[in-house]
Amino acid sequence: MTGVPEGWIEHRRAGDRELLGWVRVDGDGFVAVDRIGRELTGVVDWHEAEEALDEHGLHWLADLWQLTLDDGLVVRVRIAEVATDRVVVATDDFGNVDAVVMRHVLPFPAPATLRPFEGDRHVLDGAGPTG
Repeated sequence: MTGVPEGWIEHRRAGDRELLGWVRVDGDGFVAVDRIGRELTGVVDWHEAEEALDEHGLHWLADLWQLTLDDGLVVRVRIAEVATDRVVVATDDFGNVDAVVMRHVLPFPAPATLRPFEGDRHVLDGAGPTG
């Protein structure tokens, strides 16, 4: 199944109303879920869930990421698009306008194969810990 599960409640940033994530009910509490569908908090009260999403913001989406492909290869990627039914990543072009960029369309919530980049972000010849 891809897409936002039923029952998740949108949380938008004050001012521009940009979607920051969701709050989902868990027993007598709530869990904050980030923009790519990952749990940001454990079970907390409503106010804490909203506060966590506000503090987390969206800036982290611009960070470097790594994607483990089906063959085990780890590639350095950037998030190109986040929708409620998919997450699209593109291989990092290292700022080179002539670079060939591969796009990968992932389901939403994003799979565990997409992780924050673990390699040295200043090394251009390695994709990640195994690249």
